[in-house]
Amino acid sequence: MNIAISPITEADKEWVLQVVRNWGADFVISRGRKVFAVELDGFIATDDNGERVGLLTYEVTGDQCEIVTLDAFNKWSGIGTKLIQAIIDMLNRSSVKRLWLITTNDNTDAIRFYQKRGFTIAAVHVNAMEKSRELKPSIPLIGFYGIPIRDEIEFEMSLG
Repeated sequence: MNIAISPITEADKEWVLQVVRNWGADFVISRGRKVFAVELDGFIATDDNGERVGLLTYEVTGDQCEIVTLDAFNKWSGIGTKLIQAIIDMLNRSSVKRLWLITTNDNTDAIRFYQKRGFTIAAVHVNAMEKSRELKPSIPLIGFYGIPIRDEIEFEMSLG
């Protein structure tokens, strides 16, 4: 399967909103704040048939960029890797020095994924999900593999 990566366009916004809503609301929570991913820039992955198979949204603040959402709808097929590479390539042509993201302690597949792609653990925000649930009560108590969702794990990659 060939994967093409392209920037999000205005025509993609409704689809982006639907993807984010699959996470339980019109927004995601990152470090205690609501982030409306539909308002952000990002990349879409499409397959040979033109089907959207992946999404990455990001937010640049100063010399840092946060990956806010990353979805690959066909796991283990290279979609997430291509989306990550697209943002790294873009940021390497900018003044951004740090790429970072948050995942939760139960998301062991993501923890593996990010480390294999050169991200390092920058911080573990213990019990951060208590505050997140105040902003987004739909966040479950139990996550992947039956693991209680308690902590945010912050990954980072130095650029430039």
